[in-house]
Amino acid sequence: MAAQNGGGGGAGAGAAVVLNVYDLTPINDYLYWFGLGIFHSGIEVHGLEYAFGAHDLSTSGVFEVEPKCCPGYVYRRSVWMGTTEMSRAEFRSFIQTLAGKYNGNTYHLISKNCNHFTDDVCKNITKKPAPGWVNRLARVGYFFNRLLPKSIQVSTVTHGATHPAFSDDDVDSSGSSLNGDSDMDDLDQHLLPAAGTDLQSIVVSPKLSKDLV
Repeated sequence: MAAQNGGGGGAGAGAAVVLNVYDLTPINDYLYWFGLGIFHSGIEVHGLEYAFGAHDLSTSGVFEVEPKCCPGYVYRRSVWMGTTEMSRAEFRSFIQTLAGKYNGNTYHLISKNCNHFTDDVCKNITKKPAPGWVNRLARVGYFFNRLLPKSIQVSTVTHGATHPAFSDDDVDSSGSSLNGDSDMDDLDQHLLPAAGTDLQSIVVSPKLSKDLV
């Protein structure tokens, strides 16, 4: 049903591109086996995971976290998407450019959610889409949302951008620092600026929505 499980690697050189999928509700334990579910997803490349969430400002809603540890979600599985020949710096530049299309205030439950972002990344760098089951319920639309418990429909996850966004000079050191226990414990999440954005302009506390898709 789903694509090959991630984390195992693939043939050829290049950096691994891995889609990390998270549960938003225990209902997924039942829906998953029917090819459905309410999922959040992030894309992992070069030791960092990138995802898209909502906030109230017209600035990037793309953020980065420790892989498989996105706050507010329960990790389910990883899907191997392929590899990329981009260096760490080149990939970060690509994500910053793409982030210009994903402002926090443009997030939409059905038409522009976290899974659309990761699908966009996958299509651009591996030339294939994310597995259809990850975002299938977005196609069902608002009808399914009416069937969800009210608490899930209206709840949000609030995480402050407690760490300043990395500059390009920090890219190499930030990836390697994830191997240190103290740095790993300190890393929560922070917004990634779009290309050409003043870093000071994105120090906000995003309200990262539960991606009900």
